[in-house]
Amino acid sequence: MSSTVEFDPQSRPTEADVCAQTGLPEVLPELVKQSLPKHVAIIMDGNGRWAQTQGKPRVMGHKAGVKAVRRAVSAASQLGIQSLTLFAFSSENWRRPDKEVSLLMELFFTVLQREIKLLDKNQVKLNIIGDISRFSARLQKQIRAAEEKTAGNSGLILNVAANYGGRWDILQAAQKLAEKVETGEMTSSQFTEEALSEHLCMQNQSEVDLMIRTGGDYRISNFVLWQAAYAELVFLDTLWPDFDEQAFHEAIATFASRQRRFGLTGSQIDEMRAL
Repeated sequence: MSSTVEFDPQSRPTEADVCAQTGLPEVLPELVKQSLPKHVAIIMDGNGRWAQTQGKPRVMGHKAGVKAVRRAVSAASQLGIQSLTLFAFSSENWRRPDKEVSLLMELFFTVLQREIKLLDKNQVKLNIIGDISRFSARLQKQIRAAEEKTAGNSGLILNVAANYGGRWDILQAAQKLAEKVETGEMTSSQFTEEALSEHLCMQNQSEVDLMIRTGGDYRISNFVLWQAAYAELVFLDTLWPDFDEQAFHEAIATFASRQRRFGLTGSQIDEMRAL
């Protein structure tokens, strides 16, 4: 028997009918017909190489990358994207030379101070994801102040991943659930995907639809592993400081041109699109 949903030409099915016949969540037809991603994640790679090609210290590339962040936030806001997640500092980046790490921490602090008023003015809600406990008390205080200032904003949600790793995110969520099992707050049978999702970073946001990586490498580097399970991946040779509105729009166009199947057949997706 074919798994394709059969349509009666005299009685056009609704999206709910399609989901009932295929056993799929009702949100799927909406996701299939998306032309604009709700959630975009970006691995901002290439700052150091950008600086080196110009004979400058690597930190100058990171400073130039801040301008690209501004452009990305502006473009996402104008497009009506709900969430933008930027990979600023991974849990593996501590392995870099001490001097570079120190300069990155100072740059992070300075950017938070300088940019927060502009983010607040444009109704951007800042959300820092990751284990910030390893940062200095000074930087942690600045992070909390920036988040509190923008907490009531209703525009773009800007997630900045700092000391973040996808494996860490899943592990810390699993540990929280394990503690609940140990204390009898929940049973092991209640340890489900849905329960785990509720304890991940960005648990109240939609999953990642589009992941962009600049810099020419073809890997996701332990970034939002759970949330990007069905994300469309776009890899660009463009180094992050050169990422502009046109590059962002082209990545969005690539997303819109693809057929997202979520485990279904192409014909099933065509039928959903036709509804």
